[in-house]
Amino acid sequence: MRKLCLLAALISPMAMAQVVTVETNSLLRLPNTASTLQLERLEVADNGTLLIPSNVTELSVGELRLGREARIAIVPSEQGLQLNISRAQLASGSQITSRGAPGTYLKAARAGRNLNLRIASLNAPELSVDARGGAGAPGYEGLDGGNGQEPGCTWGQAGHGADGDNGGDGHAGAPGAQVRVELPRDYPARQIKVLVDGGAGGVAGAGGKPGAGGKAKGCFVYRTDGGKSGRAGAQGQPGPAGAAGAVTVQRL
Repeated sequence: MRKLCLLAALISPMAMAQVVTVETNSLLRLPNTASTLQLERLEVADNGTLLIPSNVTELSVGELRLGREARIAIVPSEQGLQLNISRAQLASGSQITSRGAPGTYLKAARAGRNLNLRIASLNAPELSVDARGGAGAPGYEGLDGGNGQEPGCTWGQAGHGADGDNGGDGHAGAPGAQVRVELPRDYPARQIKVLVDGGAGGVAGAGGKPGAGGKAKGCFVYRTDGGKSGRAGAQGQPGPAGAAGAVTVQRL
């Protein structure tokens, strides 16, 4: 019943819900019915994760509490996210992630989502933000070479095995995000950890295996020699890493 009430409260363009709670070791996804959301209080228990959908472009939170190893995970999008927090208390190991998605054989890697993070009052041993780009898609593996044809006893020679195809090159990693952090003036700089590295390049595709030559065959009158095996395909090249993003820290 509480979840149904929460969903109903988040339908309006500027939504207000009293409290959103993510239980220990569980995941809760905010509704994607509005691009701008406002929460009075958000609590994510130890090892819990709150997922912010790609269509949400602004989220305001009155009071934020993150437990140990808790996460706010921001889904990749071309649109940046403005995250405003009035008061935040973050436990050890907690993190805000705005990482890009890794590439696949069907989809290119996605960049880290741009993030403007404003926290007016912060109590935390460390503010950790991960906005790295997604890793590049791997290169295709080369096709294996076909085996050579076996000879007959009255005709022909054993066929040579075909060469394996070369492996494909890995694809480029995606760029890291542009992150702007606005924090209280007295929060120590050494406790701010923001990662905006570009994604790793995709691994190289393996070369195809060589085809085996046709096997030798002993016949009543004579013996035919086996065919030569083909050559293995060359391994592709690893993809380049994505470009790094940028971090701006401003004091309130």
